[in-house]
Amino acid sequence: MLKPLGDRVIVEVLEDQEETVGGIVLANNAKEKPQSGKIVAVGEGALSPEGKRLPVAVKVGDVVMYDKYAGSEVKYEGKDYLVLHEKDLMAIAE
Repeated sequence: MLKPLGDRVIVEVLEDQEETVGGIVLANNAKEKPQSGKIVAVGEGALSPEGKRLPVAVKVGDVVMYDKYAGSEVKYEGKDYLVLHEKDLMAIAE
């Protein structure tokens, strides 16, 4: 499994299949870029200026919302993931 460094997290993107009211499934290029996903790995946290680790506010399994164009897309063992800094996360869905 991938292990993020510092204050980074790895997110498995949650893609909803979009349908119109008439039942037509939209093509991938017609959809909005997803902005939510499930945390699958969390880094150790950023270092403070004093050299102490700052805890990351999310944990594995949390469903989060993130900035639309944030992070880097990576493919690992056939799956697509997004690597984000903690600052790019906007909310935890509860």
